[in-house]
Amino acid sequence: MTSVAEGPRPDDAPARLPSRTDPMAWRAARALGGAWGRHAGVGRLSWWTPLRWLLAMTLATLILGVMQKAPCATGAWTGSKQYTHFCYSDVIPLWSDERLDVGGVPYRDTKVEYPLLTGGFMWLTAELTRGVSAIATDADQLVVFGALTMLLLSVCALVVTVATAQTARRRPWDAAIFALSPLLIFHAFSNWDLLAMAFASGALWAWARGKPVLAGALIGLGTAAKLYPVFLLVPFVILAIRTGRYRDTVWTVLSAGFVWLAVNGPVAVAYHDGWWEFYRFSMERPTERSTVWAMGRLLAVGSVGDADAPNWVPPGTAVALLLVGVLGAVAWLALTAPHRPRVAQLAFLCVLAFLLTTKVWSPQYSLWLVPLLALARPRWRLALIWQFVEVVVWILTLTVLLGLSVPDHGISYGWLMLVLIVRDVLLLVLAGLVVREMWCPWLDVVRVDGSDDPGGGEFDGAPDATWRTRRRATVEPAVQTEEPAVQTDERR
Repeated sequence: MTSVAEGPRPDDAPARLPSRTDPMAWRAARALGGAWGRHAGVGRLSWWTPLRWLLAMTLATLILGVMQKAPCATGAWTGSKQYTHFCYSDVIPLWSDERLDVGGVPYRDTKVEYPLLTGGFMWLTAELTRGVSAIATDADQLVVFGALTMLLLSVCALVVTVATAQTARRRPWDAAIFALSPLLIFHAFSNWDLLAMAFASGALWAWARGKPVLAGALIGLGTAAKLYPVFLLVPFVILAIRTGRYRDTVWTVLSAGFVWLAVNGPVAVAYHDGWWEFYRFSMERPTERSTVWAMGRLLAVGSVGDADAPNWVPPGTAVALLLVGVLGAVAWLALTAPHRPRVAQLAFLCVLAFLLTTKVWSPQYSLWLVPLLALARPRWRLALIWQFVEVVVWILTLTVLLGLSVPDHGISYGWLMLVLIVRDVLLLVLAGLVVREMWCPWLDVVRVDGSDDPGGGEFDGAPDATWRTRRRATVEPAVQTEEPAVQTDERR
C-alpha cells in the first residue's frame, strides 16, 4: 500500500475519480457511459472541466431549491401553506418583522436576532429591492426581495462549491456531495446560512493554499455572519500543538479576531442595543426541539406524546461545559492518533460537536456539515442516507408546527423525536467513521492514493513535534514486545 506520507502522483489521476472508487458513484456513472463517462473530458480535451460540471450541478440543485420555495414566495400563507407545502423560509416573514419593508436599518432601527453581516446582507438586499421597485413599479416588493435573496445566496452556494473543490485539490469531484445535496434543495433559501458557509469554505481554501491571514479574515467574517465558523480555528490549534508549527495558526487566530472586531466594533458602539440583541437572545432563548437538551428534558419531565418540546432554558454553564468536553475529546483523539489527522476531519468533528451540544439546532444548520463532510469523508452512501433523514426531519418539523397552529392537524412531537434520534445516531456513526479513518489512515480514501492532507496547508506532510516523537518512542517498544506472543498463539 502507498504510504500516507508520500507525495502526490499525478500520473494516476483517473484512479481518484469517485466513479472508480465509490460504489454508489460508480452505479450512478453507468447511466453516463461508465466509470469514466463517455461525455467526460479532462484538461484541454473538453470545455467541461470538473469545476464547470460541479457549478452546473450546483445550479441545477439551486433551481430545484427555488421551485421548492416557490409556493411560499408571495407571502400569502393562507391555510398554513408554509407548512402544508413544506416551503417555509425565514426570508418572507422577516421582510416585515425586521421593518425592511419600510426602510428600517437593522441594529439602528430594529433589534435583529442575527449577527451583524447577516443583518447587513438583509439590508443590502432590501435596498436592492427598492432599486428594482423604482424601475418596475408594478413588482411586488416582497417577491422581489425573496428573488434577490435567492440570487445572492445562489452566488454564495457557487462559492462553496468552488472553494470545496479546490480545497480537495486532486479530488475536485468530492464537492459534488455538496453540489447535488438534497439538503441544498430544501435549505439553500430557508435562511441566510449560505453566506457564512461561503466564508467558512473560503477560509479552508485559503488555509490549504498557505494564506493564513486570509483564512483568518474569512473566519472572522464568517463568524460575523453566523457563529459556527469560529470553530474552524480549533483544528488549526490542535494540529499546531501536534506538529509544533504555530506561526500560521497564530496569524490565523489574530486575523480572525481583528477582522471580527473591525466589522462589529463600530456598530456595537453606535447601536449597542440592536447589535447586542443576537447575543442576548442566544443566551436567553429556550431550547429548540431538535436538540438533545429538548429531547432529554421532555423524556425527564414529560411525555413523548406531547405536542411540542418544553419551553425550557438549559443552564448556560451546562451547555458550555458539554461543548468544551466534547471538543476536548476531539482534541485528545487528534493528539493521540497514530498519524496526524487531516484538517477537514477535525473541522467536521468540531462543527458537529457544536451542533450536538447546542441548545438551538434549526433544521437548516445541518447544511453546514455537507461541504465539511465532502472533504472529511467523501463517501456517498451514508452521506446521502443522513441527508435524506434530515429532509424527513424538516418535513416532520413543519408538520408539528402545523399541528400547533391548526388544532387537530399535524403530528405529535414524539414522532419527530424518533426521527431526530435516528438523525443523531447517523451523525455519530459518521463521526465514528471519521475517527476510525483518523486512526487508520489506510481506510481514508483521500490518503490511500499517496496524499497526506490536501487541505492541510502548512500541516500537509508535517512531522510530529518533538514531544509527540518522544511519546511514540516510549510506547512503541512495549507494543512490539507483545507481537511475538500474539503470533505464537495464532500459529497454535
